[in-house]
Parts: sequence; structure tokens; C-alpha cells
Amino acid sequence: MKWADQRNIFLLHLSFWVLFFAFKVFDYANDIPTRMAITLVICQHTFSVVGAYVHYFFLLPLLIERKKIALYILLLLGLLAVCIVGRGLLESRFISGIFNTDYYDTWTFARVSSMVWTLGSFVVFISLIKFTIDRFVLENQKRELENEKLNAELNYLKAQINPHFLFNTLHNLNYLSQIKSDQATEVILKLSNIMRYMIYESNKLKVTLAKEISYIQDYLDLEAIRLNKAFDLRFNISRVDQQLEIVPLILIPLVENAFKHGISDQELKNWIQIDLQSEGNQLTFNVENSIKKKETAKEEASGFGLNNLRRRLTLSYPKKHQLIIQESKDNFKVNLKLDIS
Repeated sequence: MKWADQRNIFLLHLSFWVLFFAFKVFDYANDIPTRMAITLVICQHTFSVVGAYVHYFFLLPLLIERKKIALYILLLLGLLAVCIVGRGLLESRFISGIFNTDYYDTWTFARVSSMVWTLGSFVVFISLIKFTIDRFVLENQKRELENEKLNAELNYLKAQINPHFLFNTLHNLNYLSQIKSDQATEVILKLSNIMRYMIYESNKLKVTLAKEISYIQDYLDLEAIRLNKAFDLRFNISRVDQQLEIVPLILIPLVENAFKHGISDQELKNWIQIDLQSEGNQLTFNVENSIKKKETAKEEASGFGLNNLRRRLTLSYPKKHQLIIQESKDNFKVNLKLDIS
């Protein structure tokens, strides 16, 4: 437990006893002098404090360890006896002569029962405080572990984005360098932008849409160079507030999926239409692409990118997203709606 938490717990206990003693003194002071009221409260409840915290620190752990219940009961009875005798002696020594009664000098059943009830109440109450605090601490630790697990999973999912794209781009860069193409410099520049974004921005909780859009644009440019084939590509961002913030790398899987299943050197007509727009805190991302006429069985069965995206959406935007996929013979369309508030 952190030191700050321990300090807060200490202050909680201290505040309780200060308020309790102050209340009892003021209550008694309505009938007897304040100094006498203070003496009476101290004699009555000093052993309540002692008994409650001896039980709190030393006996309660035995109760939690269920194998030591017999020892706990034995020590609890001993603690009650010591505290009751101690309180009786204090009352007899300091307040017996204050009141015109022999109540504090005699051990009657009513008096002992009253002391047992008082001491038992404080023992139980302080123990309940411990159980309550331990429950909160346990829940906080559980939430922290869950958050760490979710963050680890998110980082793992992010780490799997673009491996094939990067490999293909490097392979293409090697080819362009061999033929001394002017496009090699452009590829290096855009690839460095992508790597910089993935290393420095992807670990942040949120980035501006402007950065995410720039990343997607670099990706589109590199794919256009890599494919070295004319195809119809439209990327519309005219109706989006680029200062809005979004979880990084949450949009790119849909773009990757469009290239993977929609663009082929063997097809005459290839096209991809991407539309990003926002209204308030509602973001809509539409990606539509042509479909390759012939895909290998491996490509058809591959749904890793979209499955990865679904899991990330569940972790990053729980109950704040809607992913709709529509597929026909000639085209594939994905509509993603996000509440990024």
C-alpha cells in the first residue's frame, strides 16, 4: 500500500476517535463539569482504543487465516478480559470518588455486560473499517492490473499493424535504389514519417486527427508508388475537424484491408474511396473498394486485420463505436462510427 494511502487511513482513524471523544465530552458536560467529563471519557474508553487496535493489528490477521480460528477466539477472550479489568481499575481509581455511588467500585453483571458491549462494538466497528478499506484497495489493485493488461494487449495489437506493408515497402525501396529511380528519395522520406509516427505517436493515448490523416496520406502515397499501377483513389477529408483527438492507428486497418483485397495488378479497374467526416464528437469513416476477382484461399480466409480492429475498438471505445461491413460481388464497404468524446 502506498504511503499516501496509509496516511489517509491513519487520518481516517484519528478523525473518528477525535470526533467520538469530543462528542462524549460535550454530552457529559451538559450534566457535569468539563474537566470531570474529560476524566470520565478517558477512563471509559482508553481501553476501548487499546482493545480495538490490538485486535486490528494482531488478532484480525489470525481470523483471516482460517486455520487459526481457535487461537483467534482464545486470544480474543483474553483481550476482552484484560481490557475490561483495565477499564474497571481506571474507573475505580480516578472517578469512583467523583459521583455519590459505589457503581464504579463493584463488579455487577450489568456493569460488566455494559463494558463488554462497549468494547465489542468498537472492536467490530474498527474491524469493519479495515475490511472496507482492504476491499477498496483490492478493487483498485484489480483495476490497475486490468488496465495494465489492457494496455499491454493494446500495445501488442498496435505492434502487429503494418508488418507486411513495411516489408513490401522496403523491398520496393531496394528495387527503386537499384534502378536509381527518383522516387527512392520520396519513399525514404514518407517511410521515415510513418516510422516516426508509429514510434513516437502510437504510444500516446490520443493524437489529433491531423496527425492521423497525415499518417494515412503517407501510407496511400507509398502504396501508390509500390503498386506502380494507375488506380482510382479518392481520399475525402473536407468535412472533418482535424483538431479532434482520436486513438492512434485506429483507422489504418480499414485502409490496409482495402488495399489488400481491392487492388490487384491483374485487374483493369481498381478503386478505393475513403471518406472521413466529423460532426461534433461523432466521427464517421467510410472505406469502399473494388474486390479482386481471384484471391487465394489464404487471402480469403484472412481476417486478422479486421479482428485486430474489432478488439482495439472494444478496448479503446467500449460502447462508443459501430462497425458495419457490407460485401457484394463487386465491392466491399466498411462504415466505422466513433463517439470520441
